[in-house]
Amino acid sequence: MKGQRMAAKQSTMTAPDADQVTQRAEEAGVRLVRFLYTDNGGVTRGKSTPLTFLRQRIDDGIGLTKAMQAMNMLDQLAPVDGMGPVGEIRLVPDPATFRVLPYAPHAAAMTVDMLNHDGSPWEACPRSFLKRQIAACAEAGFGVQAVFEVEFSLAQKTADGAFAPVDESLCFATTGFTISARFIDDLVEALEAQGLEVDQYYPELGHGQQELPIRHAPALAAADRQVFYRETVRNVAYNHGLWASLAPKPFPNEAGNGAHIHFSLWDNDGERNVMYDAANEYGLSKLGYHFIAGILDHLPALLALTCPSYNSYRRLQPHFWSSAFTAWGPDNREAAVRVPSKFKSDPSGSTNAELKASDSSSNPYLALGGLLAAGLDGVRRKLLPGKPALVDPAIYSEAERAEMGIKRYPTTLNEALDNLEADTVLMAALGPLLGQAYLAVKRLEWASFSKEDIDFEIKHHFWKF
Repeated sequence: MKGQRMAAKQSTMTAPDADQVTQRAEEAGVRLVRFLYTDNGGVTRGKSTPLTFLRQRIDDGIGLTKAMQAMNMLDQLAPVDGMGPVGEIRLVPDPATFRVLPYAPHAAAMTVDMLNHDGSPWEACPRSFLKRQIAACAEAGFGVQAVFEVEFSLAQKTADGAFAPVDESLCFATTGFTISARFIDDLVEALEAQGLEVDQYYPELGHGQQELPIRHAPALAAADRQVFYRETVRNVAYNHGLWASLAPKPFPNEAGNGAHIHFSLWDNDGERNVMYDAANEYGLSKLGYHFIAGILDHLPALLALTCPSYNSYRRLQPHFWSSAFTAWGPDNREAAVRVPSKFKSDPSGSTNAELKASDSSSNPYLALGGLLAAGLDGVRRKLLPGKPALVDPAIYSEAERAEMGIKRYPTTLNEALDNLEADTVLMAALGPLLGQAYLAVKRLEWASFSKEDIDFEIKHHFWKF
């Protein structure tokens, strides 16, 4: 994560106010502005306002029935107290997230907070949950920089209406660059027009699979950027007559799509990476070890937030390079938490860790907020992660894994939800209403998909994520 000091300093810049956003929208010829939120099913939804009313609605927000946060990815309404036909909250946009959308003529968008009518955060607002975890970390003396490192599958429709990978390219092969060049060129342009700086690009292992990471940002901005990234990838593909799926396993026999979370810890001024210690064998500070240990300790429950779909657990298998055990290790891509090698030009600034067990079916505010809550618990309890795994953890015997404190992940969403419900730290962080609603939504998804076949599963995950 080279260049983090730059990102930290940028976060102190003054955000635009409502008048400035309205002026920018007028100058760009915007007609409709989308107010985007991500629900408990991980689906990005929203409402829009015409430019005429933008200034007023930045202050007042747009009404939304509370029931929408009890809706799952199949548009089934889960039974949650207070989330029925009565009751409304307001979708209030954050002007700092304003972006003109390059892929949609005369359109712009902002991410929102869900607020009560008195302006206070609604207890079931995912973005407010992340804000609370950021504040808790700041109180403990550090801030967090992060990015979702996303893989996606580029597909076309066949004559019979089925989805098929756009190519059969090999991993990193130049044929993959060639076949997807025009789409990628437009995607890079669209991302950078929205301030989402592209870090790298390469064709990945699966047929039609792409990886195009963007740069990191302070934690709240990182989650916002994941929302815009997902929207941009899918919309640019659609404008090319293609379909881009960020689902964990859109093609069951191909490599899965992750959204690995890279994170690093900084002092509250954003000047010094407090995760770095040059004297340590792996370049990590005690704070870094405590934070990683907290993630590993809570990972069986955290998976319900970072890998939260029925489809997610097709990806989390041993030897799939997606991680399947609660292990950590230096440059170990089968470990749950990988500690990447540092850049020679900036060892301090590039120190970070990567949670492999994360995908784009998650609500990014819940996934990143859960990671912060778990890591912070490790800091408070001064946990240590144990010995690093220097090989694929699946190679160890069960006795060796037990000695190292390494556990196999939950193998189904339902098992992960059981662990989340029993995890007092994560449930307390979520709060009663958000925790209750999230569990209800995901339990209903599990029950619905369990009754159906794999074709139904793929159909309903492919285009929603």
